[in-house]
Amino acid sequence: MTEPSAQDLLEDLGRLATDLAPAVRPVGAQRLLASITESARQLFGARACSLALLTDDERELVYTTASGDGADGVTGLRLPAGQGIAGWVVVSGESVAISDVSADPRFARSVAEDTGYVPRAMLAVPVLVGDQVLGVLTLLDRDDARPGAEHDLALLSVFAEQTALTLQTDSAFERLGRVLLQALGSAAEGGSTLAEAVERAATSVPLADADLAELATVFAQLQRQGPAERRLAVRLVREVADYSGRRSPRLPR
Repeated sequence: MTEPSAQDLLEDLGRLATDLAPAVRPVGAQRLLASITESARQLFGARACSLALLTDDERELVYTTASGDGADGVTGLRLPAGQGIAGWVVVSGESVAISDVSADPRFARSVAEDTGYVPRAMLAVPVLVGDQVLGVLTLLDRDDARPGAEHDLALLSVFAEQTALTLQTDSAFERLGRVLLQALGSAAEGGSTLAEAVERAATSVPLADADLAELATVFAQLQRQGPAERRLAVRLVREVADYSGRRSPRLPR
């Protein structure tokens, strides 16, 4: 068997990535997160809404997305994971509704002042995947006189669940990219095709990536088929992804 050249392997990787990307890549994950915070702010009639995520080592909270008053000041802010009310939510995994933050000893007033907006009231819910806390979604000074406001904490949790789904999907795509690059290196060293290398990678990656590696293997095998079969496979996977994205808990009545 003729050993594939580096150019051949790169071309194979490009074709595989092109087939896989429409199937698993979220469309503008950061844009979707920004839309979630802005939609929540408007729905609750709030002055501001923000999303803070834990760093990989879980030592810090990073405010990645914000909408409304103080958004420019809070975006990019990094805090110790246990600091402030948001930090308490992340550490405890519990939601809070506070009508007067100035009377709460957990409130980090100096941090709020640095952002340019000091709130009066706050709702904060954890962003969860199973028992793992990814971050916290915070709502400031909502209109608590609107009809149905008594359900706001439960409703904000729905927004947090959609945030978690977006983060999971984006993370899955990143892990898939690592699997493909690992396979490319293996193919280059071992003189095998990319499809064979992806199949080997599927047996050696961590359990969390096993399903993605198997998906990559299936698409690598589909490269040997015609364009119609590949388009059908991508369309089927996309429909499954879209269906999963539409599923959400029922809103409180």
